[in-house]
Amino acid sequence: MGRRDNQRFQGASWADLSETAQDYLKEIYKLQSERGRATTSAIAARVGVAPASATAMVKKLAELGFLERTPYRGVRLTRRGEKAAIEVIRHHRLLEQYLVETLGLSIDEVHGEADRLEHALSEELEARIDESLGFPTHDPHGDPIPDAELNLEAQALHPLSELEPGERATIRRVPDGDAELLRYLSSLALVPGQVVELVRRGPFGGPVTVLTASAEHAISLELAARIGVS
Repeated sequence: MGRRDNQRFQGASWADLSETAQDYLKEIYKLQSERGRATTSAIAARVGVAPASATAMVKKLAELGFLERTPYRGVRLTRRGEKAAIEVIRHHRLLEQYLVETLGLSIDEVHGEADRLEHALSEELEARIDESLGFPTHDPHGDPIPDAELNLEAQALHPLSELEPGERATIRRVPDGDAELLRYLSSLALVPGQVVELVRRGPFGGPVTVLTASAEHAISLELAARIGVS
């Protein structure tokens, strides 16, 4: 019995939800991981809808058993909701890796394509893609790919901004949702797998200067904080 069969036996399956509902679960999971909880306003901002629309969808997902609502404290995914969200995330990240490795797309192109394809991927095709790629553990942006049992391990990374001048590290993760930003980072060789050195930091929260294999580059402190290194 596969993962989806198990979920159907226990109640509503993630595959029975609309694409929009699946996107909500995915974004709620990410908000929980980042902030410990997900408020309706934050969910609305992530999904790109009005708060009233987010409230209606949250209510529906709660009724189906995918999340729990606490007045004035936002929502949290139930176990079923977490598994459903991780299933969508697995599809998304596997597809990103497949598009880069097999079709040669650049890292700034794959996020939008994976967003469109993740909902249609069957469990059988998912397994074949996973095997053909050699069971990858991370996507092209450095995010961990949940395994076949939907286990998702947290990464122990540090922000590039926290390096001391003269300290070197390897880039492990870059933000994945902004194609223009990814093209910029690629042009600076600030992508997963590259070694970087923090040369200097500007005073009063100014830019930081980093050295890659090609040259020195000044980037904002805010951007450096979004790049994970080890």
